[in-house]
Amino acid sequence: MPDASTIEKFRESLTGGLILPGDADYDEARRVWNGMIDRRPAMIARCADAADVATAVDFARDHDLTVSIRCGGHGVAGKAVCDDGLMIDLSQMDAVSVDVDARTARIEGGARLGNLDAATQPHGLATTAGMVSETGVGGLTLGGGFGYLGRRFGLTIDNLLAAEVVTAAGRQIRANATENPDLFWALRGGGGNFGIVTAFEFQLHAVGPDVLVGQSFFPISEAGDVLRFYRELMGDAPDELAASAFAVTIPPAEAFPEEYRGEPGIAILACYSGDLEEGNAVLAPLGSFGSPILGFVQPMPYVELQSSFDQGVPDGQRYYWKSQFQRELSDEAIDTFVAHVTTLPGPFSLVGFEPLGGAINRVDADATAFPHRDAQFALGIWSGWGDPADDDAGIAWTRQLHAAMAPFASGGVYSNYQDQDDDGRTSDAFACNLERLKEVKAKYDPENFFRINQNIPPAVSE
Repeated sequence: MPDASTIEKFRESLTGGLILPGDADYDEARRVWNGMIDRRPAMIARCADAADVATAVDFARDHDLTVSIRCGGHGVAGKAVCDDGLMIDLSQMDAVSVDVDARTARIEGGARLGNLDAATQPHGLATTAGMVSETGVGGLTLGGGFGYLGRRFGLTIDNLLAAEVVTAAGRQIRANATENPDLFWALRGGGGNFGIVTAFEFQLHAVGPDVLVGQSFFPISEAGDVLRFYRELMGDAPDELAASAFAVTIPPAEAFPEEYRGEPGIAILACYSGDLEEGNAVLAPLGSFGSPILGFVQPMPYVELQSSFDQGVPDGQRYYWKSQFQRELSDEAIDTFVAHVTTLPGPFSLVGFEPLGGAINRVDADATAFPHRDAQFALGIWSGWGDPADDDAGIAWTRQLHAAMAPFASGGVYSNYQDQDDDGRTSDAFACNLERLKEVKAKYDPENFFRINQNIPPAVSE
């Protein structure tokens, strides 16, 4: 560990500031969204710009410090925080600039999805960007990026035009289709293995301000029928429709009948991002299906939809996740799923299926580092509870459902949904692209400086 005078010189070299154990804001600075994460960095560099990031990288490399990178701090595995090393914190770097004529946006690496949507939606523009507004743009993008607009416009990475990167050598470079194209390929789905992205440039699309939203909640006893209906709804859906089906805890809100509040339920949550009149025809089956305990199909501001999940996954609770990809949703898979979700491990649990297909599947598996272009659904088991005493039971429940659904999975896993105990699933995450990713890693980070992530080891020269 560097001595006090060296650390003080480092502090003075940073525009943003340096936080040390014992400082009044240390505990808040090291805290991330998942309350299960409790790590203590030796230093936290609060970076104000790319120059600060490069300075922090140089300092860590020169003093052989472990490094972790915090963007939004929303990753379930808590890779944003390391023990005893240097946490490079980009959270102050959250500016977004929009070129309305070109339909592009430049977003700094510490911005959250809410920052992006707030800047683009006044112009009627958006790009594929998650479902929780507190999610960091950086982590979402580098892993792939699902969202309501994915089937229409592709994953978040399919809309990435360029990235500004600080490498392990402390160099500031740009990656796009013509500049460092190998790095640009790897950044689109390969995670934080290759450098620190200090800014992203995205293609935007005309969306909103209103989209058509359909939401129907049913008792958990009807889950089988609801999931079979969901399968049919998505079977020949236009690209403009993205609908998910989740087992949830019915919120304790007045809109729901009192007898269902706090009980497990099954919900279909749909967004039609095209013409609203056409969307009414597409979502008519959802509006007329069954007897939901709460249901509606109506226009909603896109920016409001983007934050509608926020209260269901509050900051500081305890979260444990697993995921799979599925090429189909078979009757047997549905029956197995239903048998396990009659109870949920906590009130902040959301378990179910996100749609792929559409524009996502029209990209070749090796066109970007994200390889899972043949999947039709992603199964997410996003378990959440509040009491540490429930950790063992919540983790066990999640693992049991994950194991039960494994026979119906394609074998792949979404790197953004990997938890602390999933580090051994690198080949499942990157599949046919893993060897090429190792080669890019060897070029840009041969010493594996950036290793606190879903780590890809550098290729070994023969």
